[in-house]
Amino acid sequence: MNLMEQQQTPLFTALKKYVEDKIVSFHVPGHKGGKGIPEFCDFVGKNILAIDVTAGILDLDTICNPLSVILQAEELAAQAFGAQYAHFLVNGTTSGIQAMIMSVAESGDEIILPRNAHRSAVGGLILSGARPVYIKPVIDEYMGISMGITPESVRKALVEHPNAKAVFVINPTYYGVASDLKQIVEIAHSFEKPVIVDEAHGAHFGFHPDLPLSAMEAGADASAVSVHKLVGSMTQSSILLLNSRFIDDRKVKAVMNLQQTTSPSYPLMASLDVARKQMALQGTELLDKTIRLCEQARQQMNAVEGIYVMGREIEGTEGCFAYDQTKFAINVRELGLSGFEMEKLLKYNYGVQVE
Repeated sequence: MNLMEQQQTPLFTALKKYVEDKIVSFHVPGHKGGKGIPEFCDFVGKNILAIDVTAGILDLDTICNPLSVILQAEELAAQAFGAQYAHFLVNGTTSGIQAMIMSVAESGDEIILPRNAHRSAVGGLILSGARPVYIKPVIDEYMGISMGITPESVRKALVEHPNAKAVFVINPTYYGVASDLKQIVEIAHSFEKPVIVDEAHGAHFGFHPDLPLSAMEAGADASAVSVHKLVGSMTQSSILLLNSRFIDDRKVKAVMNLQQTTSPSYPLMASLDVARKQMALQGTELLDKTIRLCEQARQQMNAVEGIYVMGREIEGTEGCFAYDQTKFAINVRELGLSGFEMEKLLKYNYGVQVE
């Protein structure tokens, strides 16, 4: 990764220049930089609405066929995340997951995937017409949650379904559990099958050595990454990464253009540009601090009778090759409370909102 290049924010810089140049707007959106919606503008601020422009404006590029500043921002993202190609998503990782599935499978084709896959993957199956070959994930009975899938279960599925078009993996699960993705990739590639990855909760993985491997580090062919969830961009902004001899980037882009809006949010895309820069330049330092604070909090919470916070002690157990230390999966059953009850108690009694 070229750190000098990573200091650049081509899209964000172009938007700031557009505002500084005081261009008179005879284009959509109708709020005209916030003037047309003053109550909202007073609350959120003028700058966010000033850069809420439309696609196709000179010098600001377009997401459907990027040729200048959006393309440059995507190329920097590809470099930072260790991919050959990166495509900005403004319909969330859902659109990326569906684009991956639709790029590798057609009606009647099979895709191997874990039974705890997100609903977006089910949507991708419906849209493509592909049929699922489900692998049952390991279940942690005490926590009551799905863990990862094992390399052995992937090999078995590939032997039993030799015509499957791809293997779909979650890295990590919602609870921070990562399967042995590198070995799964090696197995799938030995069968000449691509591996596509739901990396909604793993955008930070490639930026710190103590975290599980990212999909690109593990050699996966494609991953949909929720930059907004964990590394600072605005909600709904994600990136689709590609590094594959099995999947054609041109097909991926064509499928994306069928799904994504032709009126993308420039604030969302600009936030991807800036979040990428921050992680490339400061990611390891920021994650050092985050991991340290998380481990301190985990130790303190586990010292409270009746509370268990899952941690790296589960690594090496069936269904967990590696664990994301920045996640807090908290079991409160021994307090006589459900998670829903604890959520309400934390919010209404202590002003703390959890997921």
